[in-house]
Amino acid sequence: MERIQLTEDLSFSRIIHGLWRLNEWEMTKEERLELIEACLALGITTFDHADIYGDYTNERLFGEALALKPELRDRMEIVTKTGIKMKGNHFSDQSLSFYDTTKEHIIKQVNRSLQELGVEYVDTLLIHRPDPLMDPNEIAEAFVELKDAGKVRTFGLSNHTPAQQSLIQSRLPFMLVTNQLELSVSELKHFEDGSVDLCHENEMPLMAWSPLAGGRLFKDERYAPLREKLAEIAEKIGAKKIDEVAYAWLLKHPARIMPIVGSGKIERIESAVRSTNLSLTREQWFEILKASRGRDVD
Repeated sequence: MERIQLTEDLSFSRIIHGLWRLNEWEMTKEERLELIEACLALGITTFDHADIYGDYTNERLFGEALALKPELRDRMEIVTKTGIKMKGNHFSDQSLSFYDTTKEHIIKQVNRSLQELGVEYVDTLLIHRPDPLMDPNEIAEAFVELKDAGKVRTFGLSNHTPAQQSLIQSRLPFMLVTNQLELSVSELKHFEDGSVDLCHENEMPLMAWSPLAGGRLFKDERYAPLREKLAEIAEKIGAKKIDEVAYAWLLKHPARIMPIVGSGKIERIESAVRSTNLSLTREQWFEILKASRGRDVD
């Protein structure tokens, strides 16, 4: 599988496996290990986490599986996120969920993630959501300290606007390596608001979460014309399913978008991998865009 270079010594697999719903898959640790190994066998080496996933349990579930075969750590890249304090079992004394991008919280949560995952470092740490109260100087201090301690190799953002990305970057002595955004054939906002453009300008690859619109692409009535177009093009280019065409549409973009596949079903993961061998013409790409927007280009 194609590799996407983020720095001189770090690259991600073009397709990334997302662990947001890992706890919902109700797998034994042996089954979780089988899934990890299946991903690696397909060329998917990058795994996307967040401290809050599964009500703060999914990193541990992944770590339990990895502990069965710890040598696999050298064959993968681990991404995690922090910056949200969710009301619930983990922070039971809170009256509500809120953002926390203080230096203290970032470092505390990274240390917890390392313990839960059972690893000595993570390859990339993302700030999960924009924090209206963020102090970019404090974020920078946390990043530098974690990097100097060897606990995090690189840093990025998730769901941040161009202005927010530029603000945080302005305080850092090194470059951010990615911004993880919601991008799909049905979610076009970030293609139009400058988010994708800024990453492209900075030669920063993007991670795409919910590349199939959270499954709504397959069943929501408002996407019926888009599904018809995807099916039409699937037949023309030899794709087995419309999800392969939806992934291929993202992969066609020159900004080097890396879709995150958030499924525990191997057949779904294989569909994403097959998409890397598909090729859309420019005209087909715009046909899909038109079906999504409901109008032609201006």
